[in-house]
Amino acid sequence: MAKAIANGKKLSRSKRPGARDSKKAQPKKILKKPSKTPPARAARGKAAAGGAQAILAARLNPQVSLQLQSGGALAACFNDYSIELGTFSARAIDAAEALYDGLPLSFLAKADALAREVHQLAKRLAMFGLMEFPFAQGDSELFVIEPQTADYWPEPAKIGAADTIVLSRFAYMRRRGDELVLESPRSSALFRVSAPTAAALAILSNPQPVRKLRELAGFPGDDLLGLLLDSQILFKVDAKREDGRRGEGDDDLVLWDFHDLLFHTRSTEGRHANPLGGVYPHVDHIAPLPAVRPPWKGERIELTGFEAAQREPVAPFAALLQARHSVRDYDDAHPINVTELATLLERTARIRTRWDSDDFGPDGPVLSYTSRPYPSGGSAYALELYLAIGKCDGLARGFYHYDASAHALVRLDVAGQQVDEMIGAAVYAMDAESSPQVLFTIAARFGRVSWKYASLAYALILKDVGALTQTLYLAATDMGLGGCAIGTGNIDQFAKMTGLAIHVEGPVGHFALGRPAPQPPEPSSAPSG
Repeated sequence: MAKAIANGKKLSRSKRPGARDSKKAQPKKILKKPSKTPPARAARGKAAAGGAQAILAARLNPQVSLQLQSGGALAACFNDYSIELGTFSARAIDAAEALYDGLPLSFLAKADALAREVHQLAKRLAMFGLMEFPFAQGDSELFVIEPQTADYWPEPAKIGAADTIVLSRFAYMRRRGDELVLESPRSSALFRVSAPTAAALAILSNPQPVRKLRELAGFPGDDLLGLLLDSQILFKVDAKREDGRRGEGDDDLVLWDFHDLLFHTRSTEGRHANPLGGVYPHVDHIAPLPAVRPPWKGERIELTGFEAAQREPVAPFAALLQARHSVRDYDDAHPINVTELATLLERTARIRTRWDSDDFGPDGPVLSYTSRPYPSGGSAYALELYLAIGKCDGLARGFYHYDASAHALVRLDVAGQQVDEMIGAAVYAMDAESSPQVLFTIAARFGRVSWKYASLAYALILKDVGALTQTLYLAATDMGLGGCAIGTGNIDQFAKMTGLAIHVEGPVGHFALGRPAPQPPEPSSAPSG
C-alpha cells in the first residue's frame, strides 16, 4: 500500500507534468464486494494437487476502494485521495467488483470485449501500484505478489524438465511485520510467501534440476518457479558458464556486491514501492534529534577570540562558501544561456588530463585514468552528467549527455514527455514553484569503481557525488547562478530513457540549475530621529 499512498500524494499536485488527475475523494457510490469469484484454470505442478485448484488472481490492495464519480468515471480511492481511472461500461464496472476478492488472470486473458475492458482497468490500477496478485489453493494463499514497478504484470517464464534453476545471489527473505517476504534488488516484484512455500524454496540455495523438483513432496509448482524466474529471483543455470558469481547475468552484474545493489535500488525511486522522502515515519513514536549536538563534557577552548584577532580581509573562496545556498525559484524571463552552461561544465566536470598505468605488468590489463576539477576515490571518475534542458537560450529543449573529454553535449533520442516528467519530478522533490532551467542527472558507471574495490564501491561513488555536487554549487554561485541538490531520482525512468540496464549505469544524484528569480527587497528599518 505504501506505493499507492506515495503515488496518491504526488499525483495530487496538479502542477506535476504528465500526471493523471488526483484529488480529495468525494463520497460516491462504492462498488460492493462480490460474493462469487469467476472460475479459473488450475495451476501446473503439485501445488494444484489435493482437489482444490490453485489460482493466480488480480486483487485490489485491501485499502483501496473503487468509486463511481459524477459523470460516470471510475476512481480508485485510498487515504482520502482518489485517482481517476477513466470511463468504463456498466458491465465492466460490475465485473470489476470481483477485484476486491481476486479476479483470476484466466478471466482477464479471454478474448471477448468484456474481459479486454476489465483487463485494461486492472492494468491501469497496477500502473499506480494498487493491485496485488494472490496465488491460492482453496482458502490457503501460497504466496502474494506485490508489484514494485509501474509496468509489472505477472508473466511466468517458460520452464522445462531439463532446466536447472537456483536462487539469485541477490535474492533474500526477511520478516515484515508478521509476514515473510522474498525479494531482490533486481526484481520488479516481491513475494509474500507462506511458511510452507518458504521452506520448499530453501532447497534452491543450490542448483536443482526441475525434473527432480517435480518429484519432491511440497513442490511449489511450475507457476511459482516461472514467476520467480520472470522476476529474476531465480535464474536458469547455463552449463556453459562458470558456477557461482559469474554464472548469473552479464559482466556488469558480476561486478556488483549484494549490499551495494540493494542500497542503490532501495534508496532511489523506480524499483520499489516503499515510502520515500520526507514522510516523517517516526513522528508519533520518537522525538526528533536537536539541530545542534549537545556538547561533550570536558575542557572547553573558546575559539572566538582567535578568529577575531586575525583582522584579515575575507578571502574570495571564504566569501564564496558563505554565499552558497540552495536556489529553488528561477527567473524564466531571463533563463540561463548556452555560454554560461558551457562555462559551468568546463569549470566543474571537464577532463583536464588523462593517462594509462600498467600496474599489472606487461601481460595484465592497462588501467586508464583521468583528472577532473573535483576529487574522486582512486581517480576512478565514474560519474557522468546528463542534462534535461528545460529553458536555456541557444540550446533546444531535450535530454543530453555531457562528453567530458570532448567538452560537448550529445543529444539523446528521448521523447519530450519523458523530459517533462523528469523535470516535473524534480519540481515536486524540491517543493518548488518553478521548474529548473537545467536538471543535471549525475549517473555512475558502476564498474569503474567496483572492478577495483570490494565492499565499499557504492559508498565511494556516493562520496564522489558529494564532491561533485559541492563543486557545482560553488561554480554556480560564483557565476551568479542558482543550484539545488535533489535527494532522489527514478532509476527505472533513466533506464528507459537511455536503454541502459540499472546495474550498468544509473542515477546517483541530481542537481537543479537556473538563473535565480529576483528577490523582493527586504523592508528597510525606519530612520532614526
